[in-house]
Amino acid sequence: MSRTVNAYAALTSGAPLEPWTYEQRTPREHDVVFDVQFCGICHTDIHMIGPWGQSFPMVPGHEMVGRVTQVGSGVHSLAVGDLVAVGPVVDSCRTCEPCLAGLETYCLEGATGAYGVPDRVDGSPTRGGFADSVVCDERFVHRVPDGLDPAAAAPLLCAGITTYSPLRHWNIGPGSTVGVIGIGGLGHLGIKFARAMGAEVVAFTTSQSKADAALALGAHEVVMSRSETQMAAQANRFDFLLDTVSATYPMTPFVQALKMNGTLCSLGLPSSFDVAPFALAMRRSIAGSGAGGTVETREMLQFCVDHQITADVEMVAPSQINSALERLDRGDVAFRFVVDMAR
Repeated sequence: MSRTVNAYAALTSGAPLEPWTYEQRTPREHDVVFDVQFCGICHTDIHMIGPWGQSFPMVPGHEMVGRVTQVGSGVHSLAVGDLVAVGPVVDSCRTCEPCLAGLETYCLEGATGAYGVPDRVDGSPTRGGFADSVVCDERFVHRVPDGLDPAAAAPLLCAGITTYSPLRHWNIGPGSTVGVIGIGGLGHLGIKFARAMGAEVVAFTTSQSKADAALALGAHEVVMSRSETQMAAQANRFDFLLDTVSATYPMTPFVQALKMNGTLCSLGLPSSFDVAPFALAMRRSIAGSGAGGTVETREMLQFCVDHQITADVEMVAPSQINSALERLDRGDVAFRFVVDMAR
């Protein structure tokens, strides 16, 4: 049986979010239905409401935490009352090599996003977490371990796994020297993860206030990236650079800061890279990474419990979503907005 859901939606491209209701699809055998308690706000939401969006009305939100209210007859891993979380991916082909490895984000047929795209089964649009209820296949629903603040855990489902996954993939640990470029919603979690993994962590920023925040988050050192002197002193130092900047910027000094065989991993994925090719000649690499799959996400959530890691968040009410989106677009947040959907 379908359910009428109260949500906040962009009715047309670029429109502000407003209260809206829709009929939630009937749960299937392996579906989990949960009431959303908290939902993080991500920069991707701004893009999807605007130029990236293809289907409207659109209910954004892909960092969701809530309580299970219903499970399908084939669900055995979760039960009514469980605290659960869902991130940016809610389905995939499940048969390609990445999917079989639990890396559904990289599905060769294209992963199904949490909102604004057709459901793989019936073609209905997926709906996100700026709503009072969400239905999702159990494979993509993660139990939130005891010990995590549910509000501060919400951004872990996107910002968290997007920074955790490349650090794990490139085997960051004791003996690694890691730089985190950009200290925002992604970067602040990158610092926490790299430090907990045992790396020497250096933050790169253009802001003195962010420099002080980076040290408080656990960075061993801060480099002011607009200082030619400070940047020159970093040459051949880093095993790995976690780059969270989404704008095109002069990248050559950062690539030169890598050791031979070092990697700069771009998470912001700007429209182009401004780097001198000769800087790569020391077998340095530029790579990219998306949000991790289901296996890494569950591993990350347990890692966060073990190391007491959550996002630094500012809570807002649903009525404040539009102002929060505007503030996020101009960088006025430390470090992640989370909507309290019960307010």
